[in-house]
Amino acid sequence: MTTPKTATLTLGEQSMELPVYSGSLGPDVIDIGKLYAAMDVFTFDPGFTSTGSCESKITFIDGDKGELLYRGYPIDQLAEKSHYLEVCYLLLYGELPSATQLEDFETRVTRHTMLHEQMQGFYKGFRRDAHPMAIVCGVVGAMSAFYHDSTDITDPWQREVATIRLIAKLPTIVAWAYKYSIGQPFIYPRNDLDYASNFLHMCFATPAEEYHVDPILARAMDRIFTLHADHEQNASTSTVRLAGSSGANPFACIAAGVACLWGPSHGGANEACLQMLREIGTVDKIPEYVARAKDKDDPFRLMGFGHRVYKNFDPRAKVMKESADEVLGLLGVEDNETLKVAKELERIALEDPYFVEKKLYPNVDFYSGIILEAMGFPTSMFTALFAMSRTVGWISQWKEMIEEKSKIGRPRQLYTGAANRDYVEVENR
Repeated sequence: MTTPKTATLTLGEQSMELPVYSGSLGPDVIDIGKLYAAMDVFTFDPGFTSTGSCESKITFIDGDKGELLYRGYPIDQLAEKSHYLEVCYLLLYGELPSATQLEDFETRVTRHTMLHEQMQGFYKGFRRDAHPMAIVCGVVGAMSAFYHDSTDITDPWQREVATIRLIAKLPTIVAWAYKYSIGQPFIYPRNDLDYASNFLHMCFATPAEEYHVDPILARAMDRIFTLHADHEQNASTSTVRLAGSSGANPFACIAAGVACLWGPSHGGANEACLQMLREIGTVDKIPEYVARAKDKDDPFRLMGFGHRVYKNFDPRAKVMKESADEVLGLLGVEDNETLKVAKELERIALEDPYFVEKKLYPNVDFYSGIILEAMGFPTSMFTALFAMSRTVGWISQWKEMIEEKSKIGRPRQLYTGAANRDYVEVENR
């Protein structure tokens, strides 16, 4: 980060020189850290869309180009050539691992997939129809009550142990949330399976018979994990950083990220997309809903198209589309009406001038929802799967913040409430 130039801010008769920093990629940023002390004013940026909240070396997004980089590596290359645990190593430590480093990392993750047996009691405390995200949020937060030897954030080794535990145990936590919701017994993790296959086995196996994970499904699942592993300073990541800035333990911080991700405008987007497809119902009703989407006066919006950050094609969507085609071909779900609606909507979005001109292409949530639906996951599980994928990104961002000894987060406000006034006794009001 360099400071080759400055920006001058003039307010009335006051002027101030503000440092301008240049990163390795992306736009320059103006440092306003001393603005309030010098000029007694704040900046105002609802949603923080024009504010850099931190310095980071982990993930870069160029929304205009449709580019997503993990530690400098394009997401499409990683999704094609790598796999999730290797990507986890990259995000956590900054470089792709050697063969020896990768084997060691995979072994450590595999050996920590079991949950403390008493944690089963947490699941039984939830109603059977509880949303899986409610269960995941609660169980992740409760990890601090069971793993006391990895809550001291000032100890690098404890941070490392917490990191491995979270990445290793989230698949078990999420799979058990699913099993609990459908009334089936919990399936314990298997150390002979890879990360994605182990998760699918815990979700769909039963004690009554053998279950073999299809490698095409495992590969599609692994890609979903990889494509969702991190996404710069989004709402949930910012939440994890803000919680971590107070010195909270890592399990509490990740639980905070899970809670934030639950929102339909964030991690719940693929769930909302499938609900929309079901609302449309059949292919013959698509023209009606497309017309409604084009009508500015109609509140209906097509979910799963376009993206707040990407002003071009979502780079993750191309990879996810390939997986969707592979999964649908394997499972032979051509008769599923919801998936028929999805395929026709996809065709329209890629050809209709309205969608093309506005660059409303199908995004990663659209295709991931199709894949997960075809695999047999209920829509209520979609966000929980997203949380499991994003955990490594949250931890990477949290570790970076801790190691840089960042200040506690304290956003300011534009106050528009009542001015100073005196208390009035109740009988005189």
